[in-house]
Amino acid sequence: MQKLRKVTEEEANILAGSHQVQKNLYTAASDFTVDCEKMMSRGTLFDIRTHTRFIRFPKHRHNYIEIMYMCEGATTHIINDTEKVVLEKGDLLFLHQTCFHEIEAAGENDIGVNFIVLPEFFHTAFDMMEEENVLSNFIISSLTGDGRQCQYLHFQVAEVLPIQNLIENMVWSIERQHRNDTKINRVTMGLLFLQLLEHTDRIASGDSSAQLSQAMAVRALRYIEERYMDGTLTELAEREHQSLYQMSRYIKAETGYTFKEILQMKRFQVACSLLKTSSLSVSDIISMVGYDNTSYFYRRFQEKYHMSPREYRLKDNC
Repeated sequence: MQKLRKVTEEEANILAGSHQVQKNLYTAASDFTVDCEKMMSRGTLFDIRTHTRFIRFPKHRHNYIEIMYMCEGATTHIINDTEKVVLEKGDLLFLHQTCFHEIEAAGENDIGVNFIVLPEFFHTAFDMMEEENVLSNFIISSLTGDGRQCQYLHFQVAEVLPIQNLIENMVWSIERQHRNDTKINRVTMGLLFLQLLEHTDRIASGDSSAQLSQAMAVRALRYIEERYMDGTLTELAEREHQSLYQMSRYIKAETGYTFKEILQMKRFQVACSLLKTSSLSVSDIISMVGYDNTSYFYRRFQEKYHMSPREYRLKDNC
């Protein structure tokens, strides 16, 4: 924290009377797209820098994924001109590359750090996640996809000690600057993602309809992960105190799929995994993934994979 609090050269210029951010430090382009080549050492996929204080950071976006973490104090973010997100101590804000973003002036004791991450860096993190997980797939596509469904994720995780420890390890690399830090940080990021998947209830919903929509969609995906055998949209809506219509809208808006479509995807994912890895009969697998209509399962499986479950099993084992 002693090092993070130090006034940078850019901040010293601001305190000396400069009334605007030095745009050339961030980009050479005419528009304000912060360039990873300006922010990172050549050849690296991941870097960390402190957030510039004492001045409002104007509207911009990044050609990389930005993760902002508040070590101390708070910062206020305006996203896509309309949504206000207050990042408190211990919070994480994941920003998609297509997201427009501005930040109100931070004070001396508002210490935030920016994780500057190229999409390729997440490969290790993704490999550490369970395969065929609809929730992790959503978060991954939110960060590395085209951004149409989700522009940002705000995690209020100050009270989650394992997450704070993992982030602290990565922030510590600012001080350490060891040659193995990139490898260590890549694995640490994977562990961080695994922890965040366990705390999707900490995604802030606030007063913004967009934030609420994102939070509800993530909770719906987590519900499907846990209750794919017998879960229903009615039970989910009641649990989240939403109407059936509104919950359906949230899910469709954020994922592009209906509850029923996602539930079927999850059931088929589990069924395929069991066909690959177990000797259970097809009828037992159908029952285990929540179907009581065998004919319906066979028909939909054939439509999706263009083969029967038995043919899928034999083909996979060749």
